[in-house]
Amino acid sequence: MGDYHFVYKDLEGASTQWDDIQRKLGNLPEKAPAFKPPPFTPAEDEDSIPKDKSWIDKKTEEELEDLEDDLDDDQFLEEYRKKRLAEMRVTAKVSRFGTVVPISGSDFVREVSQAPPDVWVVVILYKDGYQQCGVLLKCLEELATRYPATKFVKIISTDCIPNYPDCNLPTLLVYNNGAVKANYVGLHNFGRRCTPEGVALVLCQSDPVLNDGQNGSEASRESVVEGVRRRFLEKVVKEHENDDDGYSSD
Repeated sequence: MGDYHFVYKDLEGASTQWDDIQRKLGNLPEKAPAFKPPPFTPAEDEDSIPKDKSWIDKKTEEELEDLEDDLDDDQFLEEYRKKRLAEMRVTAKVSRFGTVVPISGSDFVREVSQAPPDVWVVVILYKDGYQQCGVLLKCLEELATRYPATKFVKIISTDCIPNYPDCNLPTLLVYNNGAVKANYVGLHNFGRRCTPEGVALVLCQSDPVLNDGQNGSEASRESVVEGVRRRFLEKVVKEHENDDDGYSSD
């Protein structure tokens, strides 16, 4: 009669006397350690975290808004919450624009008419191959970079208004809160020599159209115009200095 080896199944990690004897004799490998679940560590309670500036800094914009009614007892943290929220909103607005974005006729309502009420939108109606359109577009591209909280878009004239006369190009429209606030037909509106500064002053004749995002939507027309004039003077001085540097006498 041959030898028979019986294997008995038992609970995981359990051992029989026979197995223990065989292990002592070296006939079986050492028993694997029984499974032990990791020790329970309770999640960090939000209320146990010290509430300070670093705690506020880790919050998202949405989380900061939700805290509006929770920090009434701590005036310092409530003021800091408001400050952080304002900074985040300004940053979001500044990063929103910064270039002249091409749009189609089907985009116009969404991108222009339905823009948020605190956003000014400058629209140029143009066509490729027209020199005057290129001159104004170049000015707008510089202004879009300088005033990233103002939205600049460009659209082929006939995509915007069917059969729009080419003799009216370029045309500039200024929108705010869904309404046209100003329109400028032709390049002659921006002076004999069309410059970014000249265009900026025309745009801000009656409203604070241009905004660099530093003062939110509270920038006044006067402060914007003052900033434009300051930049214009700085540019003139710089060009004069460059001319002097390039001048040499024999």
